[in-house]
Amino acid sequence: MRALSLGAALLVLGGCASIGSAPDRSTATVVGESEDFIVAVPVRNETSATLARTYLADATKAWMIEDFNRGARTFAAGQRVVIPRRPWNPAGVEPTGYQLVPILVYHNLGPQSKGRLTLGSGAFAEQMRYLKREGYRVVSLAEFVEWLRLKRQLPRKSVVLTFDDGYHSFRDYAYPVLKQLGFPATLFVYTDYVGAGRNALSWDDLKPLVAEGFDVQAHSKTHGDLRRLAGETDAQYARRMQAELADPPLLFQRQLGHGVQFLAYPYGRFDDALLARVQEQGYAAAFTVRRESNPSFVRPLQISRSQVYSEMTLEQFAKNLNLFHEENLR
Repeated sequence: MRALSLGAALLVLGGCASIGSAPDRSTATVVGESEDFIVAVPVRNETSATLARTYLADATKAWMIEDFNRGARTFAAGQRVVIPRRPWNPAGVEPTGYQLVPILVYHNLGPQSKGRLTLGSGAFAEQMRYLKREGYRVVSLAEFVEWLRLKRQLPRKSVVLTFDDGYHSFRDYAYPVLKQLGFPATLFVYTDYVGAGRNALSWDDLKPLVAEGFDVQAHSKTHGDLRRLAGETDAQYARRMQAELADPPLLFQRQLGHGVQFLAYPYGRFDDALLARVQEQGYAAAFTVRRESNPSFVRPLQISRSQVYSEMTLEQFAKNLNLFHEENLR
């Protein structure tokens, strides 16, 4: 919950200072400040980005101002604005409920939609433009996991983008849109598929994507069900899990120069025995495909993702973006 309410912040802050103006900077007057907050009064109409650039030295931190000021992105001349200098609610828990973060999962993309799991490039671009237009902040999977550890605060309208299997269509259709909008994404690839034909990304395809900041993580070796099979002995299961869970990080290290921390369960399937194996192999987080968003206290090896199907309308797509669970926590 907020460390200080708006009113309380104004009461504890004191002092007065003026800030010089520049075309891309705020002309507001600081009327109070502490280690945690600045209170500024714009001389002219301001945006959250301009205020963040001036007082937080980073325009991308505009979400901090927006979230603390109940979603406001613009501020009129003479309006008092509280600017938080540091995170005030890393867990996303408030008296009325708690923050949720949706993780979306895509599979194949194509010129046209085909079947349930091949989404047309136009529909994909429309969904990404919707996120941008509606003020969603696409965060990386690593940032999301840091939030689970209470090491950072996420914007209230955070969403994570993931792509399963390793289709070459990511490079053809998703990459240009994501680069244009500045959205990060994680690719979960299974290593047997890498380079396995013209529809699959190769290691040489993945290397420049990693260099440009896209994340590549594990989706097992074969994409087979990782749960113990009927009639499978202890020794057989141990050998299979060595191949499926332990070997891929070594291959990632050799091919891409880094190991992996995260695992997407093939088909989203897991059980208690598999959770123990995943933990033993040192994975920091693992992901299924339950259609629900995640609180900061979700179990790190049972994180939910919502699959995006080709038949979804934009309205149906938006229903996956559940950002808050209302509950009286007083």
